[in-house]
Amino acid sequence: MNAEALNVLELFAGIGGLSLGLQRAGMRIVGHVEINPFCRAVLHKHWPEVPCHDDVRTAAAWWRSTVRPPVDVVAGGYPCQPDSLAGPRRGTDDDRWLWPEMARVIHALRPRYVIGENVLGHRTRGLRFVLRDLEDLGYTARAGVVRACEMGAPHPRPRLFVLAHTNSPGRPARRWMEPTRTAPVRASRWPAEPRVGRVVDGLPRRVDRVTALGNAVVPAVAEHIGRIILDHHESR
Repeated sequence: MNAEALNVLELFAGIGGLSLGLQRAGMRIVGHVEINPFCRAVLHKHWPEVPCHDDVRTAAAWWRSTVRPPVDVVAGGYPCQPDSLAGPRRGTDDDRWLWPEMARVIHALRPRYVIGENVLGHRTRGLRFVLRDLEDLGYTARAGVVRACEMGAPHPRPRLFVLAHTNSPGRPARRWMEPTRTAPVRASRWPAEPRVGRVVDGLPRRVDRVTALGNAVVPAVAEHIGRIILDHHESR
């Protein structure tokens, strides 16, 4: 691992799909935050040396509670249920709308980069709040769609990614959460691969495992996102 690799703290980590892809791209995973015990066990198995916390609401205080490496990237697939087309779409009124908690971690730790992941329905509801908050926090942010089949996966699985960077790492934001104009959304599109299932057949039908796999970010997609960030970082 490159000694100058970017350090990643992954929130809402699940079983570490984002972490695995970002690690393959050349980043260093330094922390996880995940509430589900089954998922935390998977994270511990694959990243036994990486500290893991169980509550995003206290993640910033936990991270600062001891000497830890600086965080260059805060990444997280914040819960999609508030904007999912499969649910009631209560948006910011949903108890599972946890983007504000991720924003608080970003505000506290001031990473150079932010990676957010969510479902396509996020574009028409919660995304404007995410982009507004990132702008208030001092980040330049853009959103776009990546489909897993574009990275070689045998299923489409389109997901919305938000990438943000700051030109002033470590400096506190002055205007966070003030009303502001919504930043423009620039979403790229690719054709989906037809008639392909979401997950492979033959998996044990354990609810915890199937749910964890269904929620996970495809590592190849995360690796692609990581290389975009690293190319930007190395060009500065």
